[in-house]
Amino acid sequence: MTLEDILMPGTPNSVKEAYQSLAQRAMQEDFGLLEQDVIVLDTETTGLSFKDCELIQIAAARIEGREVVDRFETFVHPGRPIPRQIQRLTGIRDLDVINAPEPREAVAALAEFVGGMPVLAHNASFDRTFIEAVPGGREVSDTWIDTLALSRIALPRLSTHRLADMAEAFGVAAVTHRAGDDVDALVGMWRVILTALSDLPHGLLGHLSTMHLEVDWPYRPVLAHLAAEQGAEPFSMKATRRTLVGENPPHLRDDAAEHAGHLKPVDQSVIDAAFEPGGVVARMYDAYETRPEQRAMAREVAEALSTSTHRAIEAGTGVGKSVAYLLPEVLFAQANNVTVGVATKTNALTDQLITHELPALAQALPGGLTFTSLKGYDHYPCLRRLERAAEGELPLSLVEHDGRSDNALAQDMLTAIAVTYAFACQSTEGDLDALGIRWRSVPRSLLTTTSSECLRNRCPFFPNECLLHGARRRAAAADVVVTNHSLLLRNVAAEGKILPPIRHWVVDEAHAFEAEARHQWAVEVSGTDAHQGFEVLGGIRTGALHTVMIQAARLEGATLLQRLLTKCASAASRAQVSTSDLFVTLHDLGRVAGSSGGYDAQTLWIDAEVRDTPEWAALSEAGNAAVERLDELAKDVREAVEALAQAGAPQLGADLTEAGRFAAELRDGIDLIVGGQDETYVYSAQLSRRKRDMGTEKLLAEKVDIGADLGSIWLPEMQSVIFSSATIAVGESFEHFDHAVGLDQLPAEAHRSLRLDSSFDFDNHMGVVVCRDLPQPNDQRYLDALEDLLFDVHVAMGGSVLTLFTNRREMERVYDGLRPRLVAAGLDVACQERGSSPRRLRQRFLEERHLSLLALRSFWEGFDAAGDTLRCVVITKLPFASPRDPLVRERELREDRSWWRHSLPEAVISVKQAAGRLIRTSSDTGVLVLADSRLVTKRYGRQFVGSLPSKSVATLEAANVRRYIEMWRSSRGV
Repeated sequence: MTLEDILMPGTPNSVKEAYQSLAQRAMQEDFGLLEQDVIVLDTETTGLSFKDCELIQIAAARIEGREVVDRFETFVHPGRPIPRQIQRLTGIRDLDVINAPEPREAVAALAEFVGGMPVLAHNASFDRTFIEAVPGGREVSDTWIDTLALSRIALPRLSTHRLADMAEAFGVAAVTHRAGDDVDALVGMWRVILTALSDLPHGLLGHLSTMHLEVDWPYRPVLAHLAAEQGAEPFSMKATRRTLVGENPPHLRDDAAEHAGHLKPVDQSVIDAAFEPGGVVARMYDAYETRPEQRAMAREVAEALSTSTHRAIEAGTGVGKSVAYLLPEVLFAQANNVTVGVATKTNALTDQLITHELPALAQALPGGLTFTSLKGYDHYPCLRRLERAAEGELPLSLVEHDGRSDNALAQDMLTAIAVTYAFACQSTEGDLDALGIRWRSVPRSLLTTTSSECLRNRCPFFPNECLLHGARRRAAAADVVVTNHSLLLRNVAAEGKILPPIRHWVVDEAHAFEAEARHQWAVEVSGTDAHQGFEVLGGIRTGALHTVMIQAARLEGATLLQRLLTKCASAASRAQVSTSDLFVTLHDLGRVAGSSGGYDAQTLWIDAEVRDTPEWAALSEAGNAAVERLDELAKDVREAVEALAQAGAPQLGADLTEAGRFAAELRDGIDLIVGGQDETYVYSAQLSRRKRDMGTEKLLAEKVDIGADLGSIWLPEMQSVIFSSATIAVGESFEHFDHAVGLDQLPAEAHRSLRLDSSFDFDNHMGVVVCRDLPQPNDQRYLDALEDLLFDVHVAMGGSVLTLFTNRREMERVYDGLRPRLVAAGLDVACQERGSSPRRLRQRFLEERHLSLLALRSFWEGFDAAGDTLRCVVITKLPFASPRDPLVRERELREDRSWWRHSLPEAVISVKQAAGRLIRTSSDTGVLVLADSRLVTKRYGRQFVGSLPSKSVATLEAANVRRYIEMWRSSRGV
């Protein structure tokens, strides 16, 4: 691995050159006390769990200057066998530790070696926790410095800060996962890290070392020592950013041709040639097979671009739809000097496009191509908030402490601030996602802003020095911009103020577009958000008001300013009391909701009947009072901001505006929902049965007809939009999808639909079993019969089964009965239990080949497990929306045959999505089991079966399913 391999794309040349010379320069530097009597330490353990794992090796070295002057190394007896995967990783065997000292003895010897000197360790909290868990471990040292965190500050343009990767890239030593070798690697990296810290802009280290002196931050002495070596010098983020951005100015496009309508069409012969052997697409891959469906889709996209029309394209798994739309979109963009956009639902597909398809296409095209990705505001550092974070009060109350002290949380916040400062000083563009920030301890609002809170031209960094708006300007110069559904939809709501003016879009994974639009365009009045808003705004003694009052005291006209700010604080206090009263009355709506809902939560549809209850009358009265108080607060904030501007302190006014903006948004949300006059929304309340959760309850307004807004506001402004997915048609019909995204609002000649079958052989690779004799899902015998069926399926498949539920209680009851039976049969099964992490559960399922899983909605789509890891999917109940869902009830009130128009097609598409988990590559095989007899007894059942990619469907009694699966597997040798 070379340094070039781990440098982030887009690293400025000056930064790249500095990184490339680091190892050589590090050998010539003298860092004084930072290299005198310092201990470098590493441990090896039986695993990652602090609770269940043990030490197996400790190594340490004492350094003086450039030399290692003493070493310590010992195996440790863990008191249990070393897991095989740890033996393979470390090379440490049970035989190596059998006569090793016990942990207490080994740690005592380590403490004697360290002698209380400072300890360097990569991911120090890991090593320190294992050491200090042993009696006497706290005697080793009071000062532990995490070189992982320091390397993120020193080298923010690296895509990885793993010790092994950095050591190899800088050529300092090899890492073998043996503690002694890892110590040597860290000894070499320590000088590189210190040299890189010294390379940061003059004045920055001093700025970082003096921020928040009340916090015991372990990196402060290191930064302060290096700052002293540099000498006192003020730091200017604006000047640093201006110089950096000047190295790489964006080259903006001239979009006059697009607005004038003089667009060059895509030549279909060029598309055809690209898919021939030796063509552009073939050059993208080592092994290329012509797929007629892929070429057909590319031709259709080219036709849409050339005629400025829209398409809905269902392309089955294996078609290669990403390349099918990217090629014509890129050719069109380059021919017309315009930017085209791709919006995806998941970060996985965004990353795949940015890291695989687009680079491969750029290499295959003779002239290459330019591309970039754009994310939401909360992914980019806001430089104004960053500067405020370094100087203002840390928002410790906005994060869960989970037993951690204020100082521990503050340490993580300061580290995040320092990493972000360093990143901003070395990056013309980029986001926070790769910086290793511990978001569990750091509220995003500390470092980022929102679209509504962004000050734009009132911000000193706008537009060129701002990372977010700079990224937007650079995106406008690219051939292709990749973003996500949520940001595209927020851009529609913001009237195009977020993204570049792109008029040609591909909406991939389009089956999820309507639901994401409903989520993004919802209006929410949340107790949690309201509390956080008042917390940030504060009052005379806390928050933004307190900070502004202190600084305003030094301004001319301070008496007037203090009076206005005190008035704001009083208004904030009154508004907070009124808002709290509103949430008390909201909790009382639980009496109206009755006993419906889940374990703790209830969702109440707010219809005319609810609005006619005494409980709603009380809420309405409290809501109107809150609106008045919030309106007073918003007016008082505006008045104070104007006075601050007149006093020559517009930045203080900007800080106050930002902190107080929530009041107007909260007022408008309460007014909309309590009034209930806007019939484009469905209104609901999300309630808790527990009084202690009163502050987390919320009122919600969601758009009923998303397609109406897309079809009237967005689509007419676009020249072409390609909606693409593997699952948007019901059978051969696109009627439901066209309505969901607004295509049916347009003239018939403005859009067209196309359905392309999968390039995979589903009929031979996927067997479908429909259980005809199970009790109906609402029958009390159903769960017992389902448990028996699942036992047979798991035994017949030998594990690797994913069973999808729509109801948590039913899943947990089946799991309780099924698991002991499977364990007795030598099979293991996991369950998506309450509070479990879906990400970790997915990872475990992928790693344990024969593990089976019972899961809920989050596993119905977007979960890829190719090969033998997943060989069977069971759908327990058809996933119809709950008849108590507010949107379902509102549609039933407004429309005839609402269930047939909405709930049925949505369930069909959900089943298609779930079935798609099973076959992800051309070699995958598996069985889909549909455990809902309504597929046979109800006339709508054929719509589900007819929409599946495989026509190999067997309708069987449950008692015959096990034998059928065994025969199916045997016939295919799987």
